[in-house]
Amino acid sequence: MRAWYGSKSYFFMVSVLFSLFFCLIIAQSNGYAQQKVITLNYSNFFPAPHKNSLIADAWCKEVEKRTNGRVKITYFPGGTLTPAAQTYDNVVKGIADIGFSVFGYTRGKFPMMSTMDSPLGYKSGTVATKLVNEFYKKFKPKELDEVQVMYLHAHGPGLLHTKKPVSKLEDVKGLKIRAQGTVVPIVQALGGAPVGATMPETYDALRTGVVEGSMAPYEALQGWKWGEVISYTTECYPVAYTATMFVVMNKQKWNSLPPDVQKIIEGINAEWAEKQGKLWDEIDKEGKEFSLKRGNKSIALSKEEGARWAAKVKPIVDAYAAELKSKGLPGDEAVKFCLDFLKAH
Repeated sequence: MRAWYGSKSYFFMVSVLFSLFFCLIIAQSNGYAQQKVITLNYSNFFPAPHKNSLIADAWCKEVEKRTNGRVKITYFPGGTLTPAAQTYDNVVKGIADIGFSVFGYTRGKFPMMSTMDSPLGYKSGTVATKLVNEFYKKFKPKELDEVQVMYLHAHGPGLLHTKKPVSKLEDVKGLKIRAQGTVVPIVQALGGAPVGATMPETYDALRTGVVEGSMAPYEALQGWKWGEVISYTTECYPVAYTATMFVVMNKQKWNSLPPDVQKIIEGINAEWAEKQGKLWDEIDKEGKEFSLKRGNKSIALSKEEGARWAAKVKPIVDAYAAELKSKGLPGDEAVKFCLDFLKAH
C-alpha cells in the first residue's frame, strides 16, 4: 500500500513539475515575443486629410503588415510631433524616429540636395521624384549621413498662383508673392517681392491680401485650399521648380532593426517612392480641376514669353552651381546631371 501511495505521489510530483516547467517556457516565450515588438513614431507636417499624409500613414501600416506586427508605428500628421522646419534635426536627435519634410525648409543645410529645387523646367512630379532618387544614388551627399534615407520625392511643377492675371513679366513686377527657401531668388529674378510664409500660413495670407500670389504645384489649390483665395494660375513651365522632400529614419534606430526587417522596409521604400511620384501628378490634376470648377483661370505663357522668363532665372542655376563649387562640391556636375536627366525624361 505504501509503495503504491509513494509511487502515486512520485508521479504526481513529476507531473506538477513538468506542468510548471511548461508554463514557465510559455511565459518566457510570450515575454520574448513581446520584447521583439519594435515601436516607432513617424512625424509629418501635412494635415491628416491631405493625400500626402494618407500615403505616409499607409506606409506605416504596410511596414506593420509585412513584418507581421513585429514593427508598430505611431503616426503623427500635421506637425503635431515636430514642426516641419525642425523635423530633420529632431529625427537626428531621436525625438522622431521617422520624419517626412522638405529639404528647403532649412536653407543651406542641404546644399547638394537643394540643387534640384532650382527652376529647371519640371513637367511632372513623377519625373521630379525619379530625379531626386537617382541624384541621391549617384552623389550620396554627406549632408544626409546622419540619417538613414527611406526614400525621397519631389512635387510637380511649381507654378505661380495669383489674385490678378499674370501673362507677362511686367505683370510680376512688384507683386507680393509668398516664397520660401530656394523659391525666393526665383521670385526676385522675375521681378516680384518675396514674402515669407509657411504652407499652413499661406491661405490666410492670400485671403487677407498680405500676399497677392504664391508659387507651388497645382495640388496646393485643393490640398491647401488656395483655390478658394486665388483667381489665376500662370503655367510658367519654362521656369517651373520643385521642392525636394525626404522620408528619413534615425540612424541608431535603423541600425538596431533586425536585418530581415531592414530588408522588408527597403522593399516598401522602393515601392513608395514610385507611388509618391504618381500621387503628386494625381493631386496636381485634382488641384487644377478644383480651381477651374470654382471659376479660376489658367494662363499659358506664349513660347516667346516663356523664353523671356527662362532667361531671367538662368543666372540662378549658374550661380547655384558656382556656390556649390565654392564649398568644394561638384556644382557643375550636379546641375548637368539634373538637366540631362530632365531632357532624357
